[in-house]
Amino acid sequence: MDAIIIVLVILVVLVVIALVQTIQVIQQASAAIVERFGRYTRTLNAGLNIVVPFIDRIRNRIDLREQVVPFPPQPVITQDNLVVNIDTVIYYQVTDARAATYEVSNYIQAIEQLTVTTLRNIIGGMDLERTLTSREEINAALRGVLDEATGKWGIRVNRVELKAIEPPTSIQDSMEKQMRADRDKRAAILQAEGIRQSEILQAEGAKQSEILRAEGDARAKALRAEGEAQAIRTVFEAIHAGDADQKLLSYQYVQMLPKIAEGDANKLWIVPSEIGDALKGLGGNLGRFTGNGNGGGNAGIPPQDNGGGSLDKPPTREQPRIE
Repeated sequence: MDAIIIVLVILVVLVVIALVQTIQVIQQASAAIVERFGRYTRTLNAGLNIVVPFIDRIRNRIDLREQVVPFPPQPVITQDNLVVNIDTVIYYQVTDARAATYEVSNYIQAIEQLTVTTLRNIIGGMDLERTLTSREEINAALRGVLDEATGKWGIRVNRVELKAIEPPTSIQDSMEKQMRADRDKRAAILQAEGIRQSEILQAEGAKQSEILRAEGDARAKALRAEGEAQAIRTVFEAIHAGDADQKLLSYQYVQMLPKIAEGDANKLWIVPSEIGDALKGLGGNLGRFTGNGNGGGNAGIPPQDNGGGSLDKPPTREQPRIE
Protein backbone atom coordinates (compact mmCIF):
# COMPACT_ATOMS: atom_id res chain seq x y z
CA MET A 1 0.00 0.00 0.00
CA ASP A 2 2.75 2.41 0.88
CA ALA A 3 4.59 1.57 -2.32
CA ILE A 4 1.52 2.39 -4.36
CA ILE A 5 1.17 5.76 -2.66
CA ILE A 6 4.82 6.58 -3.28
CA VAL A 7 4.47 5.69 -6.96
CA LEU A 8 1.37 7.83 -7.28
CA VAL A 9 3.13 10.77 -5.69
CA ILE A 10 6.06 10.37 -8.07
CA LEU A 11 3.72 10.22 -11.05
CA VAL A 12 1.93 13.38 -9.91
CA VAL A 13 5.22 15.19 -9.52
CA LEU A 14 6.33 14.10 -12.97
CA VAL A 15 3.04 15.24 -14.46
CA VAL A 16 3.36 18.64 -12.83
CA ILE A 17 6.94 19.02 -14.06
CA ALA A 18 5.88 17.96 -17.56
CA LEU A 19 3.06 20.48 -17.55
CA VAL A 20 5.38 23.22 -16.42
CA GLN A 21 7.86 22.44 -19.18
CA THR A 22 5.14 22.03 -21.77
CA ILE A 23 3.45 25.41 -21.24
CA GLN A 24 5.77 28.37 -21.87
CA VAL A 25 4.58 31.94 -21.45
CA ILE A 26 6.69 34.52 -23.30
CA GLN A 27 6.44 38.17 -22.28
CA GLN A 28 5.57 40.94 -24.71
CA ALA A 29 8.54 42.30 -26.72
CA SER A 30 10.52 39.15 -25.95
CA ALA A 31 11.47 35.97 -27.82
CA ALA A 32 12.76 32.54 -26.80
CA ILE A 33 15.00 30.11 -28.69
CA VAL A 34 13.87 26.43 -28.56
CA GLU A 35 16.37 23.62 -29.13
CA ARG A 36 15.54 19.96 -29.55
CA PHE A 37 18.41 17.65 -28.65
CA GLY A 38 20.76 20.60 -28.94
CA ARG A 39 19.57 21.77 -32.34
CA TYR A 40 17.62 24.94 -33.11
CA THR A 41 13.98 24.16 -33.66
CA ARG A 42 12.01 27.40 -33.56
CA THR A 43 11.60 30.78 -31.98
CA LEU A 44 8.83 31.35 -29.48
CA ASN A 45 7.02 34.66 -29.75
CA ALA A 46 5.07 36.53 -27.08
CA GLY A 47 2.14 34.67 -25.58
CA LEU A 48 1.32 31.07 -24.60
CA ASN A 49 3.46 28.44 -26.29
CA ILE A 50 3.52 24.61 -26.08
CA VAL A 51 6.76 22.63 -26.22
CA VAL A 52 7.59 18.96 -25.85
CA PRO A 53 8.74 18.33 -22.28
CA PHE A 54 12.11 16.69 -21.67
CA ILE A 55 12.84 16.99 -25.44
CA ASP A 56 12.57 20.71 -26.23
CA ARG A 57 14.64 23.13 -24.19
CA ILE A 58 14.50 26.91 -23.88
CA ARG A 59 18.05 28.04 -24.50
CA ASN A 60 17.81 31.81 -24.41
CA ARG A 61 15.24 34.53 -23.81
CA ILE A 62 15.98 37.75 -25.68
CA ASP A 63 14.55 41.22 -25.09
CA LEU A 64 13.42 42.73 -28.39
CA ARG A 65 13.09 46.28 -27.07
CA GLU A 66 15.60 49.02 -27.88
CA GLN A 67 18.53 48.83 -25.52
CA VAL A 68 20.91 51.53 -24.32
CA VAL A 69 24.47 50.51 -23.55
CA PRO A 70 27.05 53.05 -22.31
CA PHE A 71 30.69 52.15 -22.88
CA PRO A 72 33.52 53.31 -20.62
CA PRO A 73 35.90 56.04 -21.84
CA GLN A 74 38.29 54.88 -24.52
CA PRO A 75 41.65 56.55 -25.21
CA VAL A 76 41.89 57.56 -28.86
CA ILE A 77 44.80 59.22 -30.67
CA THR A 78 43.98 62.08 -33.03
CA GLN A 79 45.77 62.96 -36.25
CA ASP A 80 47.95 65.51 -34.45
CA ASN A 81 49.10 62.84 -31.93
CA LEU A 82 46.96 63.92 -29.00
CA VAL A 83 45.22 61.38 -26.76
CA VAL A 84 41.58 62.06 -26.00
CA ASN A 85 39.13 60.01 -23.93
CA ILE A 86 35.77 59.46 -25.59
CA ASP A 87 32.62 58.14 -23.90
CA THR A 88 30.07 56.53 -26.23
CA VAL A 89 26.47 55.40 -25.89
CA ILE A 90 24.93 52.86 -28.27
CA TYR A 91 21.18 52.50 -28.93
CA TYR A 92 20.51 49.10 -30.51
CA GLN A 93 17.63 46.66 -30.98
CA VAL A 94 17.57 42.90 -31.64
CA THR A 95 15.63 42.16 -34.80
CA ASP A 96 16.47 38.45 -35.21
CA ALA A 97 16.67 36.40 -32.00
CA ARG A 98 18.11 33.33 -33.77
CA ALA A 99 20.97 35.31 -35.39
CA ALA A 100 21.73 37.13 -32.14
CA THR A 101 22.01 33.74 -30.43
CA TYR A 102 23.96 31.71 -32.98
CA GLU A 103 25.86 34.27 -35.12
CA VAL A 104 27.83 35.80 -32.27
CA SER A 105 28.64 34.50 -28.82
CA ASN A 106 28.20 37.83 -26.98
CA TYR A 107 26.77 40.60 -29.12
CA ILE A 108 27.18 43.26 -26.39
CA GLN A 109 30.90 42.66 -26.15
CA ALA A 110 31.16 42.43 -29.93
CA ILE A 111 29.42 45.81 -30.36
CA GLU A 112 31.70 47.41 -27.76
CA GLN A 113 34.88 46.20 -29.41
CA LEU A 114 33.62 47.16 -32.86
CA THR A 115 32.75 50.62 -31.55
CA VAL A 116 36.23 51.13 -30.11
CA THR A 117 38.06 50.06 -33.26
CA THR A 118 35.80 52.06 -35.55
CA LEU A 119 36.08 55.14 -33.34
CA ARG A 120 39.87 54.95 -33.43
CA ASN A 121 39.84 54.76 -37.21
CA ILE A 122 37.55 57.77 -37.50
CA ILE A 123 39.31 59.95 -34.91
CA GLY A 124 42.72 59.01 -36.31
CA GLY A 125 41.90 60.96 -39.46
CA MET A 126 40.93 64.14 -37.61
CA ASP A 127 42.86 66.71 -35.65
CA LEU A 128 41.79 67.81 -32.17
CA GLU A 129 39.89 70.91 -33.24
CA ARG A 130 37.89 69.03 -35.84
CA THR A 131 37.23 66.21 -33.38
CA LEU A 132 35.76 68.63 -30.86
CA THR A 133 33.52 70.33 -33.43
CA SER A 134 32.42 67.36 -35.56
CA ARG A 135 30.30 65.24 -33.22
CA GLU A 136 27.51 64.79 -35.73
CA GLU A 137 29.93 63.69 -38.39
CA ILE A 138 31.55 61.18 -36.03
CA ASN A 139 28.18 59.85 -34.89
CA ALA A 140 26.97 59.34 -38.46
CA ALA A 141 30.16 57.59 -39.56
CA LEU A 142 30.21 55.35 -36.47
CA ARG A 143 26.55 54.43 -36.83
CA GLY A 144 26.99 53.53 -40.50
CA VAL A 145 29.87 51.13 -39.78
CA LEU A 146 28.16 49.53 -36.77
CA ASP A 147 24.83 49.09 -38.51
CA GLU A 148 26.48 47.38 -41.46
CA ALA A 149 28.58 45.05 -39.27
CA THR A 150 25.83 44.11 -36.81
CA GLY A 151 23.19 43.46 -39.45
CA LYS A 152 24.28 39.83 -39.85
CA TRP A 153 24.03 39.40 -36.08
CA GLY A 154 20.35 40.28 -36.13
CA ILE A 155 20.97 43.64 -34.46
CA ARG A 156 20.09 47.12 -35.70
CA VAL A 157 22.05 50.09 -34.34
CA ASN A 158 19.66 53.01 -34.17
CA ARG A 159 21.84 55.74 -32.71
CA VAL A 160 25.39 56.38 -31.59
CA GLU A 161 26.15 59.31 -29.29
CA LEU A 162 29.42 60.68 -27.97
CA LYS A 163 28.85 61.57 -24.34
CA ALA A 164 32.14 63.37 -23.78
CA ILE A 165 35.40 64.15 -25.51
CA GLU A 166 38.09 64.95 -22.97
CA PRO A 167 41.45 66.21 -24.23
CA PRO A 168 44.55 66.14 -22.00
CA THR A 169 44.76 68.56 -19.09
CA SER A 170 47.54 70.60 -20.68
CA ILE A 171 45.53 70.97 -23.84
CA GLN A 172 42.49 72.04 -21.82
CA ASP A 173 44.55 74.74 -20.11
CA SER A 174 45.86 75.95 -23.47
CA MET A 175 42.36 76.00 -24.89
CA GLU A 176 41.06 77.98 -21.95
CA LYS A 177 43.87 80.53 -22.35
CA GLN A 178 43.15 80.78 -26.07
CA MET A 179 39.43 81.25 -25.48
CA ARG A 180 40.16 83.85 -22.82
CA ALA A 181 42.47 85.69 -25.22
CA ASP A 182 39.80 85.56 -27.94
CA ARG A 183 37.19 86.93 -25.56
CA ASP A 184 39.53 89.74 -24.49
CA LYS A 185 40.26 90.51 -28.12
CA ARG A 186 36.60 90.65 -29.01
CA ALA A 187 35.91 92.82 -25.98
CA ALA A 188 38.70 95.24 -26.97
CA ILE A 189 37.41 95.38 -30.54
CA LEU A 190 33.87 96.05 -29.38
CA GLN A 191 35.07 98.76 -26.99
CA ALA A 192 37.12 100.41 -29.75
CA GLU A 193 34.14 100.24 -32.08
CA GLY A 194 31.98 101.83 -29.40
CA ILE A 195 34.46 104.67 -28.82
CA ARG A 196 34.80 105.22 -32.57
CA GLN A 197 31.05 105.30 -33.06
CA SER A 198 30.67 107.67 -30.13
CA GLU A 199 33.29 110.06 -31.53
CA ILE A 200 31.68 109.91 -34.97
CA LEU A 201 28.30 110.74 -33.49
CA GLN A 202 29.77 113.60 -31.44
CA ALA A 203 31.51 114.98 -34.53
CA GLU A 204 28.31 114.69 -36.52
CA GLY A 205 26.42 116.45 -33.76
CA ALA A 206 28.97 119.27 -33.59
CA LYS A 207 28.90 119.60 -37.37
CA GLN A 208 25.13 119.81 -37.46
CA SER A 209 25.18 122.31 -34.61
CA GLU A 210 27.70 124.56 -36.41
CA ILE A 211 25.70 124.31 -39.64
CA LEU A 212 22.47 125.22 -37.88
CA ARG A 213 24.18 128.05 -36.00
CA ALA A 214 25.68 129.41 -39.23
CA GLU A 215 22.34 129.13 -40.99
CA GLY A 216 20.68 130.94 -38.09
CA ASP A 217 23.27 133.76 -38.18
CA ALA A 218 22.94 134.08 -41.95
CA ARG A 219 19.18 134.17 -41.67
CA ALA A 220 19.34 136.76 -38.90
CA LYS A 221 21.72 138.96 -40.91
CA ALA A 222 19.51 138.62 -43.97
CA LEU A 223 16.43 139.57 -41.97
CA ARG A 224 18.31 142.46 -40.34
CA ALA A 225 19.50 143.69 -43.72
CA GLU A 226 15.99 143.40 -45.09
CA GLY A 227 14.67 145.40 -42.16
CA GLU A 228 17.27 148.14 -42.63
CA ALA A 229 16.62 148.22 -46.38
CA GLN A 230 12.90 148.45 -45.76
CA ALA A 231 13.46 151.27 -43.25
CA ILE A 232 15.65 153.15 -45.73
CA ARG A 233 13.07 152.68 -48.47
CA THR A 234 10.32 153.88 -46.13
CA VAL A 235 12.30 157.01 -45.15
CA PHE A 236 13.25 157.68 -48.74
CA GLU A 237 9.67 157.30 -49.88
CA ALA A 238 8.45 159.53 -47.04
CA ILE A 239 10.98 162.26 -47.97
CA HIS A 240 10.00 162.18 -51.62
CA ALA A 241 6.31 162.04 -50.76
CA GLY A 242 6.71 165.11 -48.53
CA ASP A 243 8.69 166.99 -51.22
CA ALA A 244 11.38 168.11 -48.75
CA ASP A 245 13.40 171.18 -49.83
CA GLN A 246 16.98 172.19 -49.12
CA LYS A 247 15.99 174.03 -45.95
CA LEU A 248 14.58 170.93 -44.25
CA LEU A 249 17.54 168.79 -45.30
CA SER A 250 19.97 171.41 -43.95
CA TYR A 251 18.11 171.56 -40.68
CA GLN A 252 18.17 167.76 -40.30
CA TYR A 253 21.89 167.74 -41.15
CA VAL A 254 22.65 170.20 -38.36
CA GLN A 255 20.58 168.18 -35.88
CA MET A 256 22.69 165.09 -36.55
CA LEU A 257 25.94 166.82 -35.65
CA PRO A 258 25.57 166.35 -31.84
CA LYS A 259 25.00 162.65 -32.28
CA ILE A 260 28.18 162.37 -34.30
CA ALA A 261 30.12 163.94 -31.39
CA GLU A 262 28.59 161.72 -28.73
CA GLY A 263 30.88 159.48 -26.68
CA ASP A 264 33.66 160.06 -24.15
CA ALA A 265 36.28 158.52 -26.43
CA ASN A 266 35.70 161.06 -29.27
CA LYS A 267 38.72 163.38 -28.91
CA LEU A 268 38.74 164.43 -32.54
CA TRP A 269 36.07 164.19 -35.21
CA ILE A 270 36.10 165.32 -38.81
CA VAL A 271 33.51 167.63 -40.28
CA PRO A 272 32.37 166.63 -43.75
CA SER A 273 32.82 169.09 -46.60
CA GLU A 274 29.07 169.33 -47.10
CA ILE A 275 28.57 170.92 -43.64
CA GLY A 276 29.50 174.36 -45.02
CA ASP A 277 26.79 174.22 -47.62
CA ALA A 278 24.30 173.08 -45.04
CA LEU A 279 25.20 175.89 -42.60
CA LYS A 280 25.18 178.40 -45.42
CA GLY A 281 21.73 177.41 -46.49
CA LEU A 282 20.50 177.35 -42.91
CA GLY A 283 22.02 180.78 -42.21
CA GLY A 284 20.43 182.20 -45.31
CA ASN A 285 17.08 180.93 -44.23
CA LEU A 286 17.47 182.34 -40.73
CA GLY A 287 18.58 185.71 -42.16
CA ARG A 288 15.55 185.78 -44.34
CA PHE A 289 13.36 185.55 -41.27
CA THR A 290 15.36 188.01 -39.07
CA GLY A 291 16.62 190.49 -41.77
CA ASN A 292 14.96 193.27 -43.77
CA GLY A 293 13.06 191.15 -46.07
CA ASN A 294 9.44 191.73 -46.84
CA GLY A 295 7.05 190.14 -44.46
CA GLY A 296 9.73 189.87 -41.77
CA GLY A 297 9.21 190.62 -38.10
CA ASN A 298 11.27 193.94 -38.35
CA ALA A 299 9.70 195.23 -41.56
CA GLY A 300 9.10 199.07 -41.52
CA ILE A 301 11.20 199.68 -38.35
CA PRO A 302 13.82 202.39 -39.01
CA PRO A 303 17.34 201.94 -37.86
CA GLN A 304 18.25 203.64 -34.62
CA ASP A 305 20.98 206.17 -34.10
CA ASN A 306 23.81 205.17 -31.77
CA GLY A 307 24.76 208.73 -30.97
CA GLY A 308 27.34 209.01 -33.68
CA GLY A 309 24.96 210.07 -36.35
CA SER A 310 25.23 206.85 -38.23
CA LEU A 311 22.96 203.92 -38.43
CA ASP A 312 23.93 200.96 -36.37
CA LYS A 313 24.58 197.78 -38.26
CA PRO A 314 22.66 194.86 -37.19
CA PRO A 315 24.63 192.80 -34.70
CA THR A 316 26.58 190.01 -36.29
CA ARG A 317 26.53 186.54 -34.85
CA GLU A 318 29.71 184.88 -33.95
CA GLN A 319 29.82 181.59 -35.79
CA PRO A 320 30.53 178.62 -33.57
CA ARG A 321 34.05 177.36 -33.89
CA ILE A 322 34.20 173.80 -34.90
CA GLU A 323 37.38 171.93 -34.11
